[in-house]
Formats: sequence, C-alpha cells, structure tokens
Amino acid sequence: MSEGLLLVGASGLAREVIGTGVAVAGILDDDVALHGTLVGGVPVLGSTDAALGRDERLLVCVGPSRSRRDVVARLRALGVERDRFATIVAPSAIVGRSSTVGRGSILLDGVVVTADARIGDHVVIMPNCTVTHDAVLEDCATLAAGVALGGGVTIGEAAYVGMNASVRPGIRIGAEATVGMAAAVVRDVPLAQTWAGVPARALEVRA
Repeated sequence: MSEGLLLVGASGLAREVIGTGVAVAGILDDDVALHGTLVGGVPVLGSTDAALGRDERLLVCVGPSRSRRDVVARLRALGVERDRFATIVAPSAIVGRSSTVGRGSILLDGVVVTADARIGDHVVIMPNCTVTHDAVLEDCATLAAGVALGGGVTIGEAAYVGMNASVRPGIRIGAEATVGMAAAVVRDVPLAQTWAGVPARALEVRA
C-alpha cells in the first residue's frame, strides 16, 4: 500500500487526526466545493468513492456516530475490506496491555484505557477520556472529550457520550443512545434514548 492515510470526511475530527502527526496523503469528502482545497494543510482529493481507485489505508473521520457507521457501511458495500482501515492511537494516549482496539478506531491525546477493555471498530475517543477495566465500546461508539467510564461499562453500537459525562461502573448505554454533556449516569440507558442531567434522566419528547 502507498504511504500515508486517506481520511474520509473533511471534518474537525480529521484535523484532530492530522494534529497527532500521523502521515496523511489526502482527504476524501463528498462536498464537491471542498475538492482541491486544503483542510488542516492536507488536500481534499475527491469524493468517498475515489477510495476504490487508490490503495492507501483509510480512516473514517465523520464525527457523528451513526453517520460514521453509514459511511463505513457504504465503503464495505463498495468492496473495502476491514483490514484496509487504519487505527490511530495518539502518542500521548495510554492503552493497557490487556486491552484491545479495533480497526478504524481513533484514540486522541490524553486518553487512558486501563485493563481488559475492549474497543470495537470505528470507535472515536476524544481527548482526556478515561476508560477503565472491563469496559466495552461497541462499533462506532463515540466518547466526547473528558468522559470517564467506570469499570465494566458497556457503550452500545453508535452511541454518543457527551463531554465530561461520567458513567457509573457496570452501566450499559444502549445502541444509538445519546448522553448529554456533564451527565452523571447511574442507571442503564435504553437504546436510542437521550439522557442528560445529574443524575441523568431521559429527556421528554415533545409532540
């Protein structure tokens, strides 16, 4: 494969990845207005489908969990194999020897993952998060900056946990759920619900 990564998505997350110092060959984005421009000093080379005509490793840098999952599914449907996706762990991040990180995942500066945690594919962990023993982050989950997970927490597929939220040990955040900023989660969050507050509660859905 060619040197450098192709980032998919000309986003703030892409600029975060560029800031880690990893070699980036270019960015792919479906916004044609960005083609030929620079994002974080890196050229936007074309649309997502252009990945098929190139051989660099790929990293999907779409911020929202469900949107990132959709882009990954699109690339897989086009024939991109799982092994082509890169994994990025920033130089200042710490991952315990007994923990695992899946393909396409991004761990940014100051992240700490301790013992026996399992990070799935295409997970994004923003700066200064703490993931403690036996935690599980399923595919395409997102932790915003400063999140703290107690031991044995499970974050479901494509769920999102907002900045500086804390999750009590043993809690499960359901797939596609959203936890608000600075929330304190002390009960399981059902799938696809939005919870916020201290302690966190489900937000009312207004008609």
